[in-house]
Amino acid sequence: MPTKAIDGQFYLEYARRLVEDLLDRYLPPETAPPRKLHAAMRYSVMAGGKRLRPALTLAAYRYCNRDIDHPLEQIHCAMAALEMVHTYSLIHDDLPCMDDDDLRRGRPTCHKQFDEATAVLAGDALHVVAFELMARTGSIRAVNELAEAIGTSGMLGGQIADVEAEGKALSPDEITDIHMRKTGALIRASVRIGAILADADEKTINKLTEYGEKIGLAFQIIDDILDIEGDQAKLGKQVGSDSKNRKATYPGTVGLETARKDAALLIDEALTIVDGEDDNLLKYLARLIGQREK
Repeated sequence: MPTKAIDGQFYLEYARRLVEDLLDRYLPPETAPPRKLHAAMRYSVMAGGKRLRPALTLAAYRYCNRDIDHPLEQIHCAMAALEMVHTYSLIHDDLPCMDDDDLRRGRPTCHKQFDEATAVLAGDALHVVAFELMARTGSIRAVNELAEAIGTSGMLGGQIADVEAEGKALSPDEITDIHMRKTGALIRASVRIGAILADADEKTINKLTEYGEKIGLAFQIIDDILDIEGDQAKLGKQVGSDSKNRKATYPGTVGLETARKDAALLIDEALTIVDGEDDNLLKYLARLIGQREK
């Protein structure tokens, strides 16, 4: 394991700036036809955000004994791809046929800024570019990892289960399963892809898989909590949309106080998994998820 620890805040800013540069480099320019489609893609991807998933990928890559200052192009491609996939999922999630949200990251959602057809196609196009970039990593396993994470057993399966659960009372196991697929699968894959591209051994990959599952579920539980009591100005999106859409949520299933305790426990368990290591970036990101307000 690396012996040189990096300040967490410095790392997060480093990763954010790196991801912004990579996205600008790999996205088609707005001046290239079809201009409206490329403008919509860039509008959504370059709207800011935490860039958490690629930050986790780079942190896992470094954790597995790679040099953060000179990562290979393959990890750059994977980082950009993960953020594009995440953004495509948000574009589609905001559509009137899904959550019907008007605000994302403090500004109009893609279908409000452009139109519904353009938003659908912008999401589709980001999906395509993401897999073009993943192919450039040269790792079939990494490509498969992302495909499985967003497929019918992962994000898409979780999304349809989320839609079908609207207005229904779910058990804790049922809502956990939805959250693990809808949100947790891509977060887990972000960590695993970093380890895979670092040629980590299976023991390390399994260890980081468990870490990714813990923080992935905690992320969505906290997201549910913030939709109830978050600050819209900090969130950059409308509060109360889950209630408006009669969504099945973790607090709605187990209660708000239990949801808070469960999220905190998951973060503590994630920290324990990577405890005792010289490198503290995965710990920092886990704590960041547990303390987030947006």
